[in-house]
Amino acid sequence: MNVFAFRMFATTKETCLSLTLFTMFRQDLSSLGLFKGLNHQQIDLMNSVWGFCHFPENKVIFEQGQAADFLYVLTCGSVDVQFKPYDGPSMIVAHILPGGVFGWSAALGRDAYTSSAIACEESQAYRTSTTRIHKLCSNFPDTGVILLDRLAGAIAERLDSTHAQIFAILQQGIDNGKVHSHD
Repeated sequence: MNVFAFRMFATTKETCLSLTLFTMFRQDLSSLGLFKGLNHQQIDLMNSVWGFCHFPENKVIFEQGQAADFLYVLTCGSVDVQFKPYDGPSMIVAHILPGGVFGWSAALGRDAYTSSAIACEESQAYRTSTTRIHKLCSNFPDTGVILLDRLAGAIAERLDSTHAQIFAILQQGIDNGKVHSHD
């Protein structure tokens, strides 16, 4: 094979790989609740905003107090979100499954994450930065509004879940206090 033919083959192979990865990206995103129902053009816009990442089991993805740089959408595996109050032990406030959003301190414009995220098993996700979300919203407001609306829904759902978990912990503490006060 001459050099020209090899270059053509290599370029064609790279193009095929790029097209395959792009098609996989489009299929992955369109299957996630956050992006479900977006048209091909909107999914293509997301390609420039979201990047793929992989986490081995027990990997600390980010720590509470760390600069809030990225928002994540889990595609496979699972992630625990843990909150540590200053005067108590860490508690799991969310167990993220595929399609779930985490790291939303970044989307809310907070300087630091309010919780930690740890991969419970080998996991994969797409992530984006606040800067990229802002650019998408500025350049493509129709798509940006859809994304922000869906993020708001995911965050509100998670807050409802967290509220119930914290309430249960508080109730357990009160119930345990009642038991001990009778001793």
